[in-house]
Amino acid sequence: MAVDLEKREPWMIRVTGRLSGETGQELLSMVDTVAEAGRKEVEIEMSGVDSADSAGAAFLSRARERAAKSGVAVRVRGARGVASEFIHLFDASLLQSHIEAPRKAGLFESVGEWFFGALIEAKALFGLLVDSIYWTFIAPFERRGVRWGAVWDEMHQMGVRSIVIVYVVNILLGFTMALLAANQLGQVGMNFLVADLVAIGFTRELGALMTAIIMSARTGSAITAELATMTVQEEVDALKSMGLNTTQFLVTPKIIAMVICMPALTIIAMFAGIEAGFLLGVFQLGIAPATWIHRTIVGLQLNNILLGLGKSACYAVVIVVVGCHNGLRVSGGARGVGMATTRSVVMDVFFIIMVAALFAVIAG
Repeated sequence: MAVDLEKREPWMIRVTGRLSGETGQELLSMVDTVAEAGRKEVEIEMSGVDSADSAGAAFLSRARERAAKSGVAVRVRGARGVASEFIHLFDASLLQSHIEAPRKAGLFESVGEWFFGALIEAKALFGLLVDSIYWTFIAPFERRGVRWGAVWDEMHQMGVRSIVIVYVVNILLGFTMALLAANQLGQVGMNFLVADLVAIGFTRELGALMTAIIMSARTGSAITAELATMTVQEEVDALKSMGLNTTQFLVTPKIIAMVICMPALTIIAMFAGIEAGFLLGVFQLGIAPATWIHRTIVGLQLNNILLGLGKSACYAVVIVVVGCHNGLRVSGGARGVGMATTRSVVMDVFFIIMVAALFAVIAG
């Protein structure tokens, strides 16, 4: 085997015998010599090569790569037989290993991608909302049918099993709110107004809002996990292939159940908060029970109670629609289910606060 450099026009590196690791090193060294000499072109004559191994082919590919970086054009000619096939195969594998990393997106590209992605998702969410409203509140009057068995089951899961946590959390919130109010009103000797404040706060805002946040964490996440698992396991696709409307079959029973359960749970939350205020006022602040009950009745107004119940019904639709939206759009396996569940809770809280803000602007 031999590697010879012939200084003619253009310069030529002639390889004979076996293209091995040793031959490849000599070839690489000669290519460097050509580049140092300032030549712009070199030929590698391979007609005399009768065999090759992986090391030799690797050195040949490396020599061509280094020459290209130095501005030297390399032409390989004369390779034949098994050696030619081996060299081409090795070149292809090296090309795959040198794929450039994708270019990092710039600021405007990132912002544009986020913006159009948000538009697409908003369109999908709005479409699901409209579809859900139709199948829940309009289609039953057109005799399209409702899966009442599923509704009763969802009511048990969403409502009955949530009573304890809703009651306990609102008891604690009522104690906290009453204590903070008493610390401020006590400075001017008006502790008895704590009863009015607790009654108005829980009937108008806190009862519905805290219940919605609890249900978003408990029920909204469960809805997303359930539908996401069905989507990953292709059960939703199976329902579609059977000709079933997924909104009517999966979403409508959950919305009906939640719209029924949320106002009921909100009433329990209102009672729990007012009860906590009563206990604190009577046993901690020393206010007479009759006085506290009188001030509570004064603070209880029908329009505040109806406003709180109306908010709770809107929160119910938000929780179910957002949970179903994230569950039906999930991609990936178990990790995708977990990410969709987390995302659902975050979106629920955001939209609940936004709806509360809209009610505050509209209702004052």
